Amino acid sequence: MDAFKLLTRSMKLKPTTNQSSTTSTRLPSTGKAENPQLFRASALEEKGQGKKRKRGHGADEAGTSTINEDALNLDFFSHGKSSATRSSEIVAAEADRAPAGQEAVADSVEDDSMDEVQRRTILNAHKIKVTDMRDIEEVTPAQLQSEEPKKKKKKRKQQEEKLQPQALSKKEQKKVRRLYPQPLVSFKDLRTKYKISRRLAENIAEQGFTVPTEVQLGSLPLLLGDGAVSEKAGSTTAIEPDLLVVAPTGSGKTLSFMIPVINKIVRHHHDQPEEHGIFAVVVAPTKELASQIVNEGRKLALGTGVKITLMKKGMRVAERDDEDDNVLNESGSESSGSEGEDKPTEAQDKEAVPITKSDILVSTPLMLVNALSANKTKTLASLPLVRNLVMDEADVLLDPLFRDQTLDIWRSCTHAELRASLWSATMGSSIEDLAKTTIKERKLSQVETKSYPLIRLVVGLKDSAIPNIKHKLVYAATEQGKLLGLRQLLHPTAGTASDVRIRPPFLVFTQTIPRAIALHSELLYDIPPEAGGSSRIAVLHSDLSDTQRSEIMKGFRKGEIWILVTTDLLARGVDFRGINGVVNYDIPNTPAVYVHRVGRTGRAGREGGIAVTYYTKEDIPYVKSIANIIDVSEKLRGESGERSVQKWLLDALPDLSKKHKQELKKHGVKARQTGLNKDGKEDKNQRRARISTKSGFERRQENKKKGAIAASRKKSQGQDKSDNESDGDDGWDGLED
Repeated sequence: MDAFKLLTRSMKLKPTTNQSSTTSTRLPSTGKAENPQLFRASALEEKGQGKKRKRGHGADEAGTSTINEDALNLDFFSHGKSSATRSSEIVAAEADRAPAGQEAVADSVEDDSMDEVQRRTILNAHKIKVTDMRDIEEVTPAQLQSEEPKKKKKKRKQQEEKLQPQALSKKEQKKVRRLYPQPLVSFKDLRTKYKISRRLAENIAEQGFTVPTEVQLGSLPLLLGDGAVSEKAGSTTAIEPDLLVVAPTGSGKTLSFMIPVINKIVRHHHDQPEEHGIFAVVVAPTKELASQIVNEGRKLALGTGVKITLMKKGMRVAERDDEDDNVLNESGSESSGSEGEDKPTEAQDKEAVPITKSDILVSTPLMLVNALSANKTKTLASLPLVRNLVMDEADVLLDPLFRDQTLDIWRSCTHAELRASLWSATMGSSIEDLAKTTIKERKLSQVETKSYPLIRLVVGLKDSAIPNIKHKLVYAATEQGKLLGLRQLLHPTAGTASDVRIRPPFLVFTQTIPRAIALHSELLYDIPPEAGGSSRIAVLHSDLSDTQRSEIMKGFRKGEIWILVTTDLLARGVDFRGINGVVNYDIPNTPAVYVHRVGRTGRAGREGGIAVTYYTKEDIPYVKSIANIIDVSEKLRGESGERSVQKWLLDALPDLSKKHKQELKKHGVKARQTGLNKDGKEDKNQRRARISTKSGFERRQENKKKGAIAASRKKSQGQDKSDNESDGDDGWDGLED
């Protein structure tokens, strides 16, 4: 016997691998993600927890395990391909070489689809949950229709009584609603199995995508017409449903909704080449996110003939029924005594602008609503050709701030076969209820509207932060403490007690625009001139012009800007693949905002991202909800080491009432709200929350100087006025009689 093996067995030595050391030091900016799937590792661990094989089922379980092994061991940018990927590539090559009209290869692929047990295993392993959101009365008849027709009459009657909506408990209703669609194991299957456009499949491959992330694995089969939804609905043809998707930040949602939309338009161009117009509308809350969607969409649509346009001011997107009458009346052709017949009117100028020739229109809500109500009337123009309405960051679009505008756009899409899809990393039950209500209202108001299943897809835990980044919750006591902590991040070589280290580039979030500007001015000279100086730090907010915002975004993406101070303008959807960390200088207004802020790092499964949140004495009542999110994220991460949020801290932090939550969501922390009191002066708490390193003495001296300058100006203006008056009085009035 080998003595070394005997000794090591007693010592329980762990195998030495370089993986732990590399993942701890690897940063998101080092290159492409090796594992974009957030829940693959945990799924494999759960799979190996000592489950014994049953007797008599060895061959079947062996086949199932191999399929699951291929589906679980997905590697996004891997050079060594799994057996499922290799087989799909061989089938694709044979399909391309086959003569026209021969579908034997494609049929063999369809016949090789997984059964429900295999689909359920893969979806559960990747933490994907698909649910039918329709009323239980609509779901249960479809369940009955999907039963095998060969059952005996008595047994079928018992089944019908069992599946009556009144007789089902909540647990049974959840079971009836669950769906297990065919998972997408490889992007190669999009071409061989779902028959997407050849050029679209080539564009996907050219961008390096080989294996889908969780949200793509679950949503693409649904949107491309999966048989599981059709079977549930009792139909023989594939059905594209209305879809609600809740998936972590950076998980590839843009690709998930752009591929089906582009493929659908390519098919429509082939079937009806004479019909032109806007066939799909994508709505996003910010201009930055909208322009990013356009850039990603154009990469996918290259060479397909599909045109994607970003909505801009002055664009005309639809014809109005009242335009001809307005132009006729305003031109003066029917009115008498018109003097300006030769001059073109404003209505004629608008009529001269042609309708945008685009297949997919990407816009913010307000800009599109303004374009649809060009004549400033209450009724909006309709978009009769739109078959797909995509709402990215749907929880914000259906929040009170954008709700009316978004619903107006939804109602303007009058096509009978309109499909709506809502996408976000956080989506409350109120948003889901609003979506269901709007779909029902469309069915009642428009008789021609067709009915489609409403499906919800959730990846991971709902409304939780991604597990592949580290969170740090730091108590800074005061505003000066936060500024000191941020400067320690900028100068990591300085001897500090904190173990938090973030290498640039990173984002810094503040509560308001004035605070972002003030923080930027404070940090302007913290980077030495030899490293680039003040040009390495920038501030981005909504008060800047579109040109300034785009230039700052370009500089940050190129690496010319290292630290970007911003508001929640960049908290949602914007993809920065090289971000090493996020600093919440001011705590977020809601837990959802925290999830989206920290989701700017750790994109596409990259490890090494850090999220630092500073909080002061004034923030203590609002910290618990954020601490709970951090605690859940660290549990998902599965680390056994020391956590940043201890149990004693969670127990000590106070709970926030519903009223205070609503106030915080609307206005933020009261001490940091901008504005003056009734006397026209700052509140005492606002003075404390001011971002500045100046002492009180320096501020008093500055105020005295400003007051003296204002008084001298006022005095000089008054003196000039009196001189003018005196000059008028001393004027000669002529000789007296």
